[in-house]
Amino acid sequence: MVLALQILLIVCSVLLVLLVLLHRGRGGGLSSLFGGGMQSSLSGSSVAEKNLDRATLFVGAVWVICVIGLGLLIKIA
Repeated sequence: MVLALQILLIVCSVLLVLLVLLHRGRGGGLSSLFGGGMQSSLSGSSVAEKNLDRATLFVGAVWVICVIGLGLLIKIA
């Protein structure tokens, strides 16, 4: 069980990093430093952004559940 949760945690971690990097920059933060502040006519639609937000929240929730589950299983063992 611990091994399965560890593998799921690694997969969720990689997916979470990729999903966060897919988000569009919204202001003068670090994203504008690397050219993310420029407006593009090829920007995604609001439906795609909402789906990306939902996917990010879902993967983040699974990641949190894996961390809590691993913590409980390691504490018991």
